[in-house]
Amino acid sequence: MAQQNTNPARGMRDFLPADVRRREYVIGIIKDVYQKYGFEPLETPAVENLETLLGKYGEEGNQLIFKILKRGEGEKTGEADLALRYDLTVPLARVVANYKNELPKFFKRYQIQPVWRADRPARGRFREFYQCDVDSIGSKSMIVEAELISAVSDVLNRLRFDSFVIKINHRKILAALLDEAGVERDKHIDALTALDKLDKIGIEGVKKEFEVRGLSETAFESISGLFSRIEEHSRGNYHIKESSHVRQPDLIAWNDFSFKEVNRMIGENEEGKKALVELQMLLQLLNKSNHWKLQFSPNLARGLSYYTGAIFEISVGKEIGSLGAGGRYDGLIGMFGKEEIPACGFSLGLERILVVMNERGMFQELEEKGLLKAKPADVLVTIWNEETIADSLELANDLRAQGLRVAVYPEADKLGKQFKYASSIGVSAVAILGDDERVNNSVTIKYLETGEQETILRERLSTELKI
Repeated sequence: MAQQNTNPARGMRDFLPADVRRREYVIGIIKDVYQKYGFEPLETPAVENLETLLGKYGEEGNQLIFKILKRGEGEKTGEADLALRYDLTVPLARVVANYKNELPKFFKRYQIQPVWRADRPARGRFREFYQCDVDSIGSKSMIVEAELISAVSDVLNRLRFDSFVIKINHRKILAALLDEAGVERDKHIDALTALDKLDKIGIEGVKKEFEVRGLSETAFESISGLFSRIEEHSRGNYHIKESSHVRQPDLIAWNDFSFKEVNRMIGENEEGKKALVELQMLLQLLNKSNHWKLQFSPNLARGLSYYTGAIFEISVGKEIGSLGAGGRYDGLIGMFGKEEIPACGFSLGLERILVVMNERGMFQELEEKGLLKAKPADVLVTIWNEETIADSLELANDLRAQGLRVAVYPEADKLGKQFKYASSIGVSAVAILGDDERVNNSVTIKYLETGEQETILRERLSTELKI
């Protein structure tokens, strides 16, 4: 019989203990920050009704949904009625529509769960990955956007990212630019989908996308010309400083080429003008913070079709795609019911955060500072012989009661082998409970890093053990 392939499915991964510890460390910080901002936890099923997901992500998004064939007799039809969730936002919208009478007027939730996409795997892109979402439901106020940006920025600062930029734009600004470029409204989603690929395929790739989607060359030249001028004149990141001032509704008050050029390009488009004012209000709300790294990016599109207002994306450099993204989606919840409920959210990509932290050696630094436990236990309790197993288990429980993480060697064996095993798993100390120790009610402790060895009375372990 041929040996079976033991690798996981393409685009999926196994996580060994060291991987899981790092993931749990990052998730723990994300949860802590989200909870500090008053967000409540939510979980939804991995499987959704197919109709729940279809039509929410645009044509390309629909093609990436993992569909589940009907079961039993229905399997013969080859039809699907269920699907693995594509993201956490649409399930949230379904939950809000279903439980709106049981939820508070302003519902703030965070959700950290895996999602699945039938995408082509690449560096930092997998078919199964975790999203760490934070969303506010029920208000159109720009305070919502400010809090979300504040929360994700706090997460990245807590994780010790020393440089990141949160790019911001507005769907209505993009709509105004497309209107002025002569793109018909029913072609806006096509144009935005193409523009969203700018970082991946470059300006020439976007030009080809415009052609394939039946968009005019004149429209492309107009939009690409704007982006080229902005890139040329505004290469640096747009940082908010405490000395910055905005005089509303003067759209030229910000000394920034991007705002000026976009304001000129959209002409008298009323919706576009209002969107520019909204972004300035958002910048003003965050003006007093000294660690914001924000950049107005008119070329930021976000391909998902449900966005309606401000949109965001986190960049940490060209080494990898965005670490997170989001925006306002005031029309999505209404697709599940009669009532339109405003909503806005931000999603951090756990996998990409981990990739960057690994490549930059950030976990090694955390381990060296003792901020990340990188070993399974603090102490290994040895087994002297078959007759002393119960005594060793009792000692292990005593040490655990003192708050230590304790492993027990699973069988009676030569001490040399037990020491070798302890060293291989990286524990700090080995506890020996031999004949002399049992007679004297003591324990011999050997510290593996220094080689030091000492015998301590059992009642003094809690104060004299050097761990």
